[in-house]
Amino acid sequence: MRILLFGKRGQVGWELQRSLAPLGEIVALDQEGDGCLCGDLNDLRGLAQCVRQVSPDVIVNAAAHTAVDRAENEPDLAMTLNARAPGVLAEEARRLGAWLVHYSTDYVFDGSGERPWREGDPTAPLSVYGQSKLAGEQAIAGECARHLIFRTSWVHAARGNNFVRTMLRLASERDELRIVADQVGAPTGAELLADVTVHVICRARERPELAGLYHLVASGATSWHAYALHVIERARQAGQAVRVTADAIRPVPSSAFPTPARRPLNSRLDTTRLRESFSLVLPDWRVGVDRTLAEILGR
Repeated sequence: MRILLFGKRGQVGWELQRSLAPLGEIVALDQEGDGCLCGDLNDLRGLAQCVRQVSPDVIVNAAAHTAVDRAENEPDLAMTLNARAPGVLAEEARRLGAWLVHYSTDYVFDGSGERPWREGDPTAPLSVYGQSKLAGEQAIAGECARHLIFRTSWVHAARGNNFVRTMLRLASERDELRIVADQVGAPTGAELLADVTVHVICRARERPELAGLYHLVASGATSWHAYALHVIERARQAGQAVRVTADAIRPVPSSAFPTPARRPLNSRLDTTRLRESFSLVLPDWRVGVDRTLAEILGR
C-alpha cells in the first residue's frame, strides 16, 4: 500500500508517520514539500499534480488552517486550506480509486445544549474556522465516496502548541491563573487519533460501506478549568516546579476572554457510531493526557 500524508510536522501528522508505517510505503509532506512534490494546501494545482505523481492508495490529510482567531481576518485563506484543498484531494482520490482520510472539528456545531453531538445533528458553525472546516467536509463527501472524515476536539501531544504545554509553562511562571470553565469537551491525544485512524483504514478497505463521517474523541468530558487542574496537579506530583496553587486556578466564563472567533460551549461529541462500527473502546481523556504529560516531563 502507498500512503500520501499531508501535514507531517503537525501534532497528528507526526503520530501518523508512526502509526501508518506498518501499512506500507509512506510519502509524508509538509508545507515545504519534497523536491518536485507539493505539500502546500494553498497551491491547488501543485496539490493535484502531487497526488497524480505519487498515485497513492490512501491519502491522509492532517494539514489545515487551525489558527481559529486569525481565520476571522483571513477567511479566503482559511477556505482555501480547509475546504478547497480537501476538495481537490477528494477529486484526485476519486480519479485514482483511492481512499481519503480527513480530520474535522467540533467547531462545525454551535455549541448549544449539553447533549453530545451526533454525526447527523444540524451544523451551525460560529466562526470562519468552523465554516471552512464544514465546507471541507461537504466538498469531500460530494466528490469522493471512499472517504473517512473524523471530527475531533481539544487535540494534545507532547510536541506542538497545545493546552497541556501552555498550562505547564504558565503554572511555573504565575501565582494565579484564570481558566475558562463554561466550555466542555474531551481532550484527545494525537496518538489516539493516529492509532484509531489506522484501525479504521484497514477495516474500511475491506468493507467500503463503512466509509463516511465519524466522531473521534477520548471518552468522558471536562471543562478547560478542570483540565488545567488535572494537568497542573499531575505536574506537581511529578516533581515539576509549580508556582500556582490549586485554589489560585480561578474558573471564569468565556466572556472573561473576548476573542475574534466565538468558541462553542458544548464540544461534546458522541462516538457511538465509530465505536460500534469498528468495535473500538476509546479510553478516558485522562489516560491520554497523562501519557502526554509523561512524555513531556520525561517520566
